[in-house]
Amino acid sequence: MDDREKRKAEVRARLEQAAAATKKKRGFMTPARKKRLRVLLRKKAAEELKREQERRAEERRKIIRQRTGEPHDLSDANEAKLTQIVKEYYDRIQRLEDEKYDLEFDVNKKEFEVRELAAKVNDIQGRFIKPPLKKVSKTAQQMEKIRMFTAKVGQMDYRSSLKQVKKHDIEEREKIITI
Repeated sequence: MDDREKRKAEVRARLEQAAAATKKKRGFMTPARKKRLRVLLRKKAAEELKREQERRAEERRKIIRQRTGEPHDLSDANEAKLTQIVKEYYDRIQRLEDEKYDLEFDVNKKEFEVRELAAKVNDIQGRFIKPPLKKVSKTAQQMEKIRMFTAKVGQMDYRSSLKQVKKHDIEEREKIITI
């Protein structure tokens, strides 16, 4: 029995040494550990994304509640109260439209100023932005029409379309001018 225990101890020691050697060779990040780590990271990212979406949705609801105000109870409202509520909504809409117009005007004004300043900077630095040319595809028919037109222009007789002036009219004008 004593002999058996010695052999078992030797086998255990060899196995532990072999396991330690394989651990050192493979390194810290085994494929199984990498896979588990990836899965955990994906879960964590998904949870974080979900929390972010919930936070944004809550923020959006809060802003909408703030801008629209609390809803009125219309169940027991009479005609006078309804007209008052409608007037309140109308005034609020009008005020918001005024603010929207002012903001849009300011944005357009600032965009214009930015473009003007960028143009001045480009002028000072000597850089000029060339506008991109549009690509135009010419079909065979269009090319043939262009070729025919240029041929016609080359063959045209411009002298025949000029106005005929009599020589004695020119001489009379010259006499009038010199007098």
